Amino acid sequence: MNFDLSPTDREILWKHLQNHVETFYTDTAQLEVAPKLNQQQVQEHINAQSTFSPSEALEHVMEGMTRFAVHTPHPRYFGLFNPRAAFPGVVADTLTAALNPQLAAWSHAPFAVEVENYLVQEMGHRFGYERNSTDGVFTTGGAEANLTAVQLALTHRFPKHNQHGLVEIVKRPIIYTSSESHHSVVKAARVAGLGASSVKEIAVDEQFRMSVPELDRQIKKDIEQGHEPFMVVATGGTTGSGAIDPIEKIAELCQQNNLWLHLDTAYGGAVVLEESTKRLLMGSEKADSITFDAHKWLSMPMSTSLLLTRHPDLLGQTFGISTDYMPKDTTGMAITDPYSHSIQWSRRFSGLKLYLTLRMVGWEGFAALVRQQMQSGNELRKLLTSSGWEIKNQTELPIICFTDPHWATDPNFIPFVCRKVVSSGQA
Repeated sequence: MNFDLSPTDREILWKHLQNHVETFYTDTAQLEVAPKLNQQQVQEHINAQSTFSPSEALEHVMEGMTRFAVHTPHPRYFGLFNPRAAFPGVVADTLTAALNPQLAAWSHAPFAVEVENYLVQEMGHRFGYERNSTDGVFTTGGAEANLTAVQLALTHRFPKHNQHGLVEIVKRPIIYTSSESHHSVVKAARVAGLGASSVKEIAVDEQFRMSVPELDRQIKKDIEQGHEPFMVVATGGTTGSGAIDPIEKIAELCQQNNLWLHLDTAYGGAVVLEESTKRLLMGSEKADSITFDAHKWLSMPMSTSLLLTRHPDLLGQTFGISTDYMPKDTTGMAITDPYSHSIQWSRRFSGLKLYLTLRMVGWEGFAALVRQQMQSGNELRKLLTSSGWEIKNQTELPIICFTDPHWATDPNFIPFVCRKVVSSGQA
């Protein structure tokens, strides 16, 4: 079987693919935003025929992906966490798939690894870290980044944990996060073997931000009960309301209690790229680690996430391992093989999407994107207010929670509106 196909078939497929992608990219607005959900239709389409010609197979897949998907690139898809992919990122993903670099070992993909190292340092610097003490990895998403942060925090607080496991920890380890935080924190605790009950949810204030007094009380209570707090996860832009926890005050409390501070700013972290908005994450430089998703606000294709830390040796301490079968071509060189630096082993070149886009638009291009979306959010607030709607959240981020004040106490009102809008296919 020739998986390379013939040169003629490849030429035909490239042309068909280019036409399909260009048509979708240009005419997305002509499609329904969301499909009518029918599992039987989807399964019948998938099971229609076992083999196709190359061109027919491409048509088959394109039809399925067009008919049976929520089109997040659509201009009337308003879930900002899944934006339209920047075209340079689309090109980068194509290059990555074609050249298929393997980033487990530095010697097999030195350009790719060094590009990602460069991006880690540059992004860390924008969050307030010193470049020469910034470390980090590209991850499959914010969930893996948060899991990595939990592992770093465990290594930092319990150095023998890596070798001997949780049995070495006498007191129960505790993680704190707000009741509005992303539930990947709970999942990370489960995967780490700590269990969901090791995560303590801290109440929020009237702006949906973590209450620092409540956090302080819970830490003291847990210590009195014989537990061992070791980590706080602050959120820089919650999923539901865009709330930004008081990072500096939380950092002070963490310092007093020797707790690892992780900042989950998967969406909101982009504000550090614009001079007028980076104040929103004031104190981010005090976080021990940071989660940031470039596939959210920066419009990179899925998935382009980063875990950053200001502790340059800790990733190696947490994930470092040596084997005879991995390449030894860089002996004597001051490099780190990615496989000994992260949860992943074999890994694709995720950073190319961000790097290629950066080389085309520059940091100012990303800053302009942040400004534009902040302006759009402000305009929407004005339009909603002037039309009689009530704004329910107080964030400056372009995440707006609103309702009709006449129906605000009816629990069926918002689901009714959402069903009507989505079922229309128009937004």
